[in-house]
Amino acid sequence: MTYDDLRRPPLDALALSRALTRPGSLWRDVEVVPEAPSTNALVAARARAGEAPGLVVLAEHQTAGRGRLGRVWETPAGSALTFSLLVAPDRVPAARWPWLPLLTGLAVAEGVRRVTEVDCALKWPNDVLVGDRKVAGILVERVEHAEGAAAVVGVGLNVSMSAEELPVPTATSLALEGAATTDRTVVVREVLRAFEALYGQWQAEGGDLTRGLHEAYVRRCATIGRTVRVDLPTGEQVHGEASRVDADGRLAVTTDRGTRVLGAGDVVHVRAV
Repeated sequence: MTYDDLRRPPLDALALSRALTRPGSLWRDVEVVPEAPSTNALVAARARAGEAPGLVVLAEHQTAGRGRLGRVWETPAGSALTFSLLVAPDRVPAARWPWLPLLTGLAVAEGVRRVTEVDCALKWPNDVLVGDRKVAGILVERVEHAEGAAAVVGVGLNVSMSAEELPVPTATSLALEGAATTDRTVVVREVLRAFEALYGQWQAEGGDLTRGLHEAYVRRCATIGRTVRVDLPTGEQVHGEASRVDADGRLAVTTDRGTRVLGAGDVVHVRAV
């Protein structure tokens, strides 16, 4: 892999390790690999083999990234942040684990805002938006292993992609939104710091989000208050107003027949109409 394009310097693994893997940190090891089909698949395999939580793996080029429901996510080399985290929320009941993608979205939005001055919003359950365009996606997978269970948290963030390189017309990148920096090392460092703070708060509260995290998510969630169409795996469509996100991270949609409460695993698409 070469770096002839000065807009896309390589990730600085040493700088990230020095900044993030300090005593008492959530992060134990930060690794950068030149290429991987999927960082989530790589980290999940290592978790099943006994890898301890606190691992971060970033790929300079992800060739077969995965989104929700098996969707493929690919980017030109060096143009995006594609990384996965291994965590074990042992102080949070399993029923509250669906909050992990929401918490991660909040961390991405906060980290991006700090260093790029690009203001992001959140689309329930796992997208980060600038305006109505997607700049990042999140995929969380539960992994069972000999010691119990862990979560692999995958993030794909479009950083320096041009309009011609975007996968779909409804996407965007930090560069296209006028980011103050597109240095991926700087951006991911702040995202991981924001994740560590939010995750620590969530763990300390035992998944009980009544002390601020829920409110912070709701403030940034662009889905709430919108009229939406929700496509379900059965082919059914739910039309109504996205009225709230509950304590378990589920979306409540108020329809003319009452309120439907839907988990992320219950839906195929949520679209504003």
